[in-house]
Amino acid sequence: MGSGGIPAAVAWSGGKDSTLALLRVRDRGLRVTHLFNLYEGSTGLVRFHGVPARWIARQAEALGLELVQEGVDERGFAAAFQVALDRLKRAGVGITAFGNIHLRDVSDWYRMHTTKAGFRHEEPLWDEDPGALAREFLERGGRTVITSVNLELGDPAWLGRELDGALLAELADRKGVDVAGERGEYHSFVLDAPGFAYSLEPRFACERELDGHRFLEFARP
Repeated sequence: MGSGGIPAAVAWSGGKDSTLALLRVRDRGLRVTHLFNLYEGSTGLVRFHGVPARWIARQAEALGLELVQEGVDERGFAAAFQVALDRLKRAGVGITAFGNIHLRDVSDWYRMHTTKAGFRHEEPLWDEDPGALAREFLERGGRTVITSVNLELGDPAWLGRELDGALLAELADRKGVDVAGERGEYHSFVLDAPGFAYSLEPRFACERELDGHRFLEFARP
């Protein structure tokens, strides 16, 4: 059910699931005005994704949306998240949407905080088949590159590959791997999708390891 008059914000990691969540809530008639994103204050990177905050800002610019970003520091994640919600509230946003698929504890944590702050909470991808969601992203014209791999759950050989039908088949054949990477097997950075005014083409300098993940380091312009 649409609420076209109420401004909405999408929780944004820079990856395919948050992008598909954006497309889905727009399909429902919601008026998305903002993205919101948290990153590690000590590194300037979105945690586990390895994506620099500045590239998240470039995605927002390509989409023509306002971006609320907060760095997580000694305050902790929950405090930084609350600051982001406060900023959204002051901007007039009344709905928050997330790209969670089936991790109940994660979804419940976000729902608790957003509803307590007075937002309507949306989960447009919830409880759907991960493979079907990944295929929908591709079928709708999305392009995304694998930027981070959990070394315990995934394969570093995935790094730098664009998600396509062949890679989805590899993921589906790998025992214990969630095709959408919902358990953190991998994370991605969206290069293009419906709503982008232009494609993003970052260059990568090297690979690094941090917090049990191997990730692509984005080259400086």
